[in-house]
Amino acid sequence: MSKLEFKQVTRNFGANKVLRGVNMTWEAGQLYGLLGRNGAGKSTLMKIVNNRLFPTAGKVLLDGKSVTENADAQNRIFLMSAAMLYPGDSRIEQLFTLTREMYGSFDDELAAHLAKAFGLDPHQRFRKLSTGYRTIAKLIIALCVPCEFVMLDEPVLGLDANNREIFYQELANTFASKPRTFIIASHLIEEIENLVTHVFVLDGGTITLDEDVADLTAKGRVVTGPTALVHEWLGGTCTLREVALGGMLTAYTLDAPLEKPVPAGVTVGGMDLQQMYLELTRNGGEVDEA
Repeated sequence: MSKLEFKQVTRNFGANKVLRGVNMTWEAGQLYGLLGRNGAGKSTLMKIVNNRLFPTAGKVLLDGKSVTENADAQNRIFLMSAAMLYPGDSRIEQLFTLTREMYGSFDDELAAHLAKAFGLDPHQRFRKLSTGYRTIAKLIIALCVPCEFVMLDEPVLGLDANNREIFYQELANTFASKPRTFIIASHLIEEIENLVTHVFVLDGGTITLDEDVADLTAKGRVVTGPTALVHEWLGGTCTLREVALGGMLTAYTLDAPLEKPVPAGVTVGGMDLQQMYLELTRNGGEVDEA
């Protein structure tokens, strides 16, 4: 099975160290979420994979071979981003043809289906499209290329709620019918939570979380109740954050002692991926006075 490996990938822009030794592996046939704040380096990392940028140090390997200036590797990798890389005067159908010539094949049947689903006229010129429909045209190309690794950098930029829903459903459908690896970098975490199966969090220039979504959400707990009772029940358990309000306390943790009976007056609830991401990218162990 194919895989992309990141080994101590570093990228500096002058004195600004954006990536500080990224290590992770993207396996074949997975739907990954790449999460991180604005400026965390998600786009930089994807551009390095696609050779739009080169690492200052470290390397990215596809099946053990560097992707840098490697045409065979790049033919197996695709990056959809906000960058304007298409000839503006070309019609959408011409872009489909151009993509086929570059990558060797193209799923015309799926492209026609997607164009109809999104209400995109393939005869239109790319430069005449709105921001949202330019995004749609790029998404159609991304879903129809024959690449094994497809990176989607903020893929729903400019899309309204209806078109975002269409995209997520069509992505799920094409993944089910023709599995390959998709990597979604998005700030709309609540929208991709039920789509991705594994998440990476990029924070401070390194990967701070690398875990299956199911395992992660199974551990996340929000514990609320009188301060003394919450502390007694947690019994020294490590918390991500605590919020105090009067005599009440809300604690966010990945290590709740679920084997212990929950005392009266204390409630234990789950955390969705969005809340968990927010807590994991804060300074751990802090106490906020609400």
